[in-house]
Amino acid sequence: MEHLEIKKSILEKIKAYESIIIVRHVKPDGDCMGSTLGLRELLRASFPEKKVLSIGGSGADYLDFIGKEDEDVDEEVYRNSLLIAVDTATFDRIDNNHAGLAPEIIKIDHHIPVDNYGTLNYVREDLPATCAIILDFYKTFADELVLNAAAAKALFVGSVTDTGRFRYSNIDANFLNLVAIALERNIDIEEIYSHLYIKESNILKLQGHILRRFKSTENGVAYFRISRRLCRKYQVSVPDASALVNILDSIRDHLIWVFFIESEDGTCRVRLRSRYVAINGIAERYGGGGHKQAAGALVRNRKEMKALLREADVLLEEFKSNNPGVF
Repeated sequence: MEHLEIKKSILEKIKAYESIIIVRHVKPDGDCMGSTLGLRELLRASFPEKKVLSIGGSGADYLDFIGKEDEDVDEEVYRNSLLIAVDTATFDRIDNNHAGLAPEIIKIDHHIPVDNYGTLNYVREDLPATCAIILDFYKTFADELVLNAAAAKALFVGSVTDTGRFRYSNIDANFLNLVAIALERNIDIEEIYSHLYIKESNILKLQGHILRRFKSTENGVAYFRISRRLCRKYQVSVPDASALVNILDSIRDHLIWVFFIESEDGTCRVRLRSRYVAINGIAERYGGGGHKQAAGALVRNRKEMKALLREADVLLEEFKSNNPGVF
């Protein structure tokens, strides 16, 4: 069985500790919160005698329907707990100031491995979501673990959101079979989709503003800068505004699209997305990283924003010249 030894080692560590704390990355998305809360509920149902907590900093309000994280605990609890970090490629992105106090860390992730910060590092680039890694972990030890409805719901949400509702190129039969395990718990898909995709009218108005005002580079990089003023005008939170990035994903000949989201200090978080084209290299040159077709970065001013767009434009020009007919 694939990856069996590392999965056995993880289960042994979980069994060895009476207290387990699950952490995740800053600015969480669906897969991040889904894997965090899904794993928590899986372990609570499987080991009711253990203390299992999910502790992070700022969350994502739109995902509250799958559960909320726990209140922080004293440092002494961390010193006696197994720490499991999910969906977090590097240690410095963990959204918890006490993570370094834990005696052992298990890293469970699906991003490109750049920081093996765990005592055990379980990275599956072949799976499109960390939630799928956890479903696979459950499948391997289904005779010992309990996947309840709460865990299944959270893990399904992360699987849906990190794959654009199963539209991306890294979807295969193995992944869909893992998602089917969650569906076997009779979760309400219509209720889940209503939480994820039904929007308030002010968000739809902002969406219309973006569709009217987005710009394009010469070779077809679509981009838009979301200012704090614009968020105030439409009374939309910055996380909700930045989550609109994929409204630019279906423009013919535009294989790369980018959002620049202004922060209070004037810098901009960058959300890069693409079809076919690998854009993670650009993200890495601007202090970020991620997947080949979904990555994040940071630019400090408009000069860096223009430089990033130039790089993306050149990359897209090269891709189109080598792949005529792709749109």
